[in-house]
Amino acid sequence: MPIKELQYLKNDPLEHNGTPSQSSSNINKASKKAYIESYGCQMNFSDSEVVASILIKDGYTITDKLDQASLVLVNTCSIRDKAEQTVRKRLEYFNSKKKEHSSMTVGVLGCMAERLKHKFLEEEKIVDLVVGPDAYKDIPNLLKEVANEKEAVNVLLSKDETYGDVSPVRLNSNGVSAFVSITRGCDNMCTFCVVPFTRGRERSRDPKSILTEIKELVSKDYKEITLLGQNVDSYLWYGGGLKKDFNKATELQQKTALRFENLLSLVAKMHPKVRIRFSTSNPQDMSLAVLKVMAKYENICNYIHLPVQSGSNSILKKMNRQHTREEYFQLIDNIRKIIPDCGISHDMIAGFPTETDQDHQDTLELMEYVKYDFGFMFAYSERPGTLAARKIENDIPETIKKKRLSEIIQKQQNHSRFRTEKFVGKTVCVLIEKTSKRSEDYWSGRTTQNTVAVFHKKNYQIGDFVDVKITSCTSATLIGDAVQLSNHI
Repeated sequence: MPIKELQYLKNDPLEHNGTPSQSSSNINKASKKAYIESYGCQMNFSDSEVVASILIKDGYTITDKLDQASLVLVNTCSIRDKAEQTVRKRLEYFNSKKKEHSSMTVGVLGCMAERLKHKFLEEEKIVDLVVGPDAYKDIPNLLKEVANEKEAVNVLLSKDETYGDVSPVRLNSNGVSAFVSITRGCDNMCTFCVVPFTRGRERSRDPKSILTEIKELVSKDYKEITLLGQNVDSYLWYGGGLKKDFNKATELQQKTALRFENLLSLVAKMHPKVRIRFSTSNPQDMSLAVLKVMAKYENICNYIHLPVQSGSNSILKKMNRQHTREEYFQLIDNIRKIIPDCGISHDMIAGFPTETDQDHQDTLELMEYVKYDFGFMFAYSERPGTLAARKIENDIPETIKKKRLSEIIQKQQNHSRFRTEKFVGKTVCVLIEKTSKRSEDYWSGRTTQNTVAVFHKKNYQIGDFVDVKITSCTSATLIGDAVQLSNHI
């Protein structure tokens, strides 16, 4: 799943800069106000909305001003060392503020909480409570433990979807697009990844609760819903339980099981005027059935985030990726055939242990074949506890990692430009999300392919679907003129 700490990101409208408001006054000791700062993947941002809902039920109000907060929570990411270092600096900053204002409580949530747990509390003493991704409902109890000067930590992982009955509070919402989590955890055990250890085994959410949450969003006039999961295409509901236990289910449960293509079809059919997106897809789980559902419904966006990580079969095997280079090519060919105008993005790791110059060239050749719309690219970062860290020597020098990453980024920038230039002269449907960062006179939104487009405001509003004729572009953005309100989504 894409994370904030990106080397190259196409003006992602979901990006969050994590910058706090500057503290300028003492905290009101009688207030129960919570400040939540999120880092990492879209799932973390979605989880923060769940946390906000739990806190509000416990009597808190949510503030975006640090100087007003009696409770500061940082939802963290462990997927890259750089991400962890960023979060550590933030926690140190908040801890310094806590020393100035003794009534402030500082807590760490998410993947770093699960991975480092007691280290934060006992060794570094920079937080008051530590809460893992499956334990957010326990936050009110943990806050009582903090008040009683007891250890406040819960990082237990669940075997079930934990928050299906929680209606998330939409934080920093534009009122147009929203996330809905449908799965949690991961069973794939890629050797470089900490997610299976920090988020647990894969399990799916009751479809009734998913449909209820989406219905509530539609009633509030949201125009775009993104279905979220570490491996969203492997959604499987047979009455509850871990995905790996499906074979133990009854014959009736197996026959009536709901798979991702079924859920996707249900959502699209029930809400034809709402755009539907989903992320993240694992190549091994992306099926022809899903592609055919995407092609069938106009309101399902023609965009797939399809991480590949490497173009080398040798490296893919060492990563424990469950697909080969050739199988990935076949999947790309099927996407192009079934959804000809589909936008495709990727994750790519440069400098995985033992990667040779030829392995790197295989990656560049794969990129040349696909010509992705955009990508999320990283130099390999060894994560403690993963199989790669335990079994494979991190033997690629940082200089070579950076050089290879630079070549990957340059190729992606060329391909992004290639893709955006194909829109020039065409009319596309854009969902208006916000005012453009570069000009107050322009709207910014995205096409069905997830490409950012900007155009003069005229009489349109946030939430409108507008037909826009594209007149020029950069490698990241389409620029055009509004034609009319669109009948297409």
